[in-house]
Amino acid sequence: MSVEIPEEKKLTVICRVEAGCLGPEGDKLVARFCGFALDNFERTLPAHIAIKVLPRMDKMLPEMDYQVMGRTLSREQSTKYLELFDDDTDQLEERLNAQLIELINQYLGR
Repeated sequence: MSVEIPEEKKLTVICRVEAGCLGPEGDKLVARFCGFALDNFERTLPAHIAIKVLPRMDKMLPEMDYQVMGRTLSREQSTKYLELFDDDTDQLEERLNAQLIELINQYLGR
């Protein structure tokens, strides 16, 4: 039996995508790609994780951030949250990055 987790209590992963990942025309594609990626990520994530995919306009911001109930978590805090579900921050980031590469290739028709 799976437990339903309210949306606001899920770990929200904020994944920021740099325009350069989409090639020389990336600045024109990145916003639309983020919507495409969001749709695809939402179908594959575990029930305890929500995701936001945003263009990374500010290079000072990390590529990935974690939040619960709108509050930013440290990596240690996100790791503790994920441990409740037998999940791991490093493995989650690896899965998301691998999927992001696949989605970029799919989006660009490679």
